[in-house]
Amino acid sequence: MYHNPVLLNESVESLEIKKGGIYVDLTFGGGGHSKEILKKIDKSGKLIAFDQDIDAHKNVIKDPRFHLLHQNFIYLKQNLEYLGINKVDGVLADLGVSSFQFDTNERGFTYTNESRLDMRMDVSSELDAVSLLNDYDESELSRIFFDFSDLRNSRKIAQLICLNRKNKKIQTSNELNKILKPLYTDSYKNKFLARVYQAIRIEVNNEINALKKMLNQVVEVLTKNGIVSIITYHSIEDRLVKRFFKNSCFDNEPKKDHYGNKILSLKPKNNFITPSKSELKINNRSRSAKLRSAIKI
Repeated sequence: MYHNPVLLNESVESLEIKKGGIYVDLTFGGGGHSKEILKKIDKSGKLIAFDQDIDAHKNVIKDPRFHLLHQNFIYLKQNLEYLGINKVDGVLADLGVSSFQFDTNERGFTYTNESRLDMRMDVSSELDAVSLLNDYDESELSRIFFDFSDLRNSRKIAQLICLNRKNKKIQTSNELNKILKPLYTDSYKNKFLARVYQAIRIEVNNEINALKKMLNQVVEVLTKNGIVSIITYHSIEDRLVKRFFKNSCFDNEPKKDHYGNKILSLKPKNNFITPSKSELKINNRSRSAKLRSAIKI
């Protein structure tokens, strides 16, 4: 199993799919969400999918209504224009790391197994986790641990990394875990390391900037009353999605015109949805997932 799709029924139902509509799956992965969308559209419908991870393309669906692009979703609008598509009826994104990526040792995403630190979603990218840990200066490291994981001891984490890499280049998960051991107890180990690795992964893949670029483009490509649904997994990305759906920008308040009227392009469809107890039993990795949806005004 490449990936057990999270909130599968809830996310696809949130799109309120029209049989002849055009839809976009921005995070194809194992194709679980795409397959479900294809069940709900007819011969005149279309589904365009994106995934920058070449391994995901082994799961391509052979269907004349389906088109899979080996692209980062920041190129959403550009690729739709290339395909002759101006507007779409719905957009879905599952922002999580796939089970395949976590479980494939050489991809270096997890702290639980000994592996070379990599964490690239797109393996052709230049920056990987080893380069980041050994080349970023102390202030840059401190910034990513604070900004991308809310770690209050981000400076101490950065200091330990910089102190230890003077003696030996940090290359593996075990080496990094050992360096950080003074900062966590056994009971706090998993939570702490998960947040450290999360921050590194976000920086390696430029995830926050990519998310912002994607959200701005989604507004441009959605038809009126079109729906965007996004599954988030941590507070950093969830805050961005929540704020954008509410304010149509990343500020605390919506922008206003000269008359003081709010400039809004989206309306939140409902409060967020979380996995059911039955899904959590089947897939523990879905425990932090939140599904948010918004309608194009």
